[in-house]
Amino acid sequence: MDSSEPQRSVFLGVDVGTGSARAGIFNENGKLLGSASSPIQIWKEGDCIEQSSTDIWHAVCAAVKSACSVATVAPEEVIGLGFAATCSLVAVDADGSPVTVSWSGDARRNIIVWMDHRAVNQSERINSSKSPVLQYCGGALSPEMQAPKLLWVKENLKESWSMVCRWMDLSDWLAYRATANDTRSLCTTVCKWTYLGHAHLDLSESQDMEACGWDDDFWEEIGLGDLVEGHHSKIGRSVAFPGHPLGSGLTPAAAMELGLLAGTPVGTSLIDAHAGGVGVMESIPDSDSNSEDEDAITHRMVLVCGTSTCHMAVSKNKLLVPGVWGPFWSAMVPEYWLTEGGQSATGALLDYIVESHLAGPLVANRAASQSISVYEYMNKLLASMVQDQNAPFLSALTEDLHVLPDFHGNRSPIADPKSKGMICGLTLDTSEKSLTLLYLATVQGIAYGTRHIVEHCNSHGHKINTLLACGGLAKNALYIQEHADITGCPIILPRENESVLLGAAILGAVASNKYATLHSAMKALNAAGRVIYPSKDPKVKKYHDSKYKIFRSLYEQQLSHRSIMAQALS
Repeated sequence: MDSSEPQRSVFLGVDVGTGSARAGIFNENGKLLGSASSPIQIWKEGDCIEQSSTDIWHAVCAAVKSACSVATVAPEEVIGLGFAATCSLVAVDADGSPVTVSWSGDARRNIIVWMDHRAVNQSERINSSKSPVLQYCGGALSPEMQAPKLLWVKENLKESWSMVCRWMDLSDWLAYRATANDTRSLCTTVCKWTYLGHAHLDLSESQDMEACGWDDDFWEEIGLGDLVEGHHSKIGRSVAFPGHPLGSGLTPAAAMELGLLAGTPVGTSLIDAHAGGVGVMESIPDSDSNSEDEDAITHRMVLVCGTSTCHMAVSKNKLLVPGVWGPFWSAMVPEYWLTEGGQSATGALLDYIVESHLAGPLVANRAASQSISVYEYMNKLLASMVQDQNAPFLSALTEDLHVLPDFHGNRSPIADPKSKGMICGLTLDTSEKSLTLLYLATVQGIAYGTRHIVEHCNSHGHKINTLLACGGLAKNALYIQEHADITGCPIILPRENESVLLGAAILGAVASNKYATLHSAMKALNAAGRVIYPSKDPKVKKYHDSKYKIFRSLYEQQLSHRSIMAQALS
């Protein structure tokens, strides 16, 4: 072997989440060699949640250097990298400098974070337009998508609006900052910007494409016709499949900041949840894998469970599912249609339940004294409560406690951002046991929401029978077992827990030309870990079927209450 060649080839994945930037180094078997994270700043004022692209880039550079150090990787060994990020909205001027999107006028605050709900009014007005593009996002735009946020800025921050040269999804901005190439991803544009990816149905994934999927009538109709100018230069003149190599790779300046080599290939980006899908969807036990069966992937749904949960399923044919985002052509796996369900608050809701309960500090202290998480502590407490109360099985502890988890609205399948959380069965008990039961009931409520999404998708043409789970909540054994019992589906956990980082690294692997397609890279680099099966006890199934009926009735009651109060105030 030529001594000038690197000893090994590795792929680098970067994931910018809500609270931190993370980097992971993977070998050619998809095994994690080392990872690191760096915190990022966030400003929250009411419905307005903002970040800084400058701060995020510094955090990315710190995380990449640390990850390379942890994995003892030399710059020349990194043969490709990819970025994944939340679908937050970045505003920059002609020089690439930040433009404020904040009432405060603070120039650093140039990102509207994905979960920001300032544009609820704008999304309602856009949805009333009944534009044909809306059928490709479940019939209605969420206030978390980009068009309502853009309209909000135009209506409220006119000076900023006139200064912005590029509006970008965060993962596209990261790739642009790294390569100086302004090509956008089919993932971000199709999922969050109403771009119609199927305009490219007959093109192969190896090319950079002029953006022909924008619906100019839609932008004119909603009052954002100025974004059509200059061949859509502010929102994307060209698009590419995820993993397509961008420009000439890393610019010399970006390479120096990241501690890597100039020219290192960079793949077109993915939204973080979609990177999780790419990092996990082919993680099938060897006994189940049939590499020839093109349809096998269409029986799976990936749950990317973190602060919120995304539910990803793909199909060969276009399936319109009301109240569920999509179908998005080639937005995750090229040449498959993506259906994307979701719950806006899952990990965030569990944190809220614990932190807002009187026993929260007590449970946190007891967990800390045992060097375990509050959730591991409560899972242990539940196991002892089953014995103490002589319960037939653990789930039965919540027979009198029911939770509708819509504390941040319902993303799918009801698509009602005004839906509220509900808890039925509260008492004056403030003990750690009462918190632990509320935690279990909340986990069950979240799982009933997943069951609702799966049933709804299957009733509209999907054939989902297996779940794959990744993200922070997938590490919680109780959370996964309740999901298996409640949905009746086996749940596969990937070998590598850092699925979003792996998905981002796969983009780099494809950009480096190591693999011909994204799907072939997924098959090579995804690997299965444990499989969790639903309980075989018919009593458990009967119990959850009954609780699921109550879960479904809670929203119906809420609608009834809403209408009674609306009449009272009319």
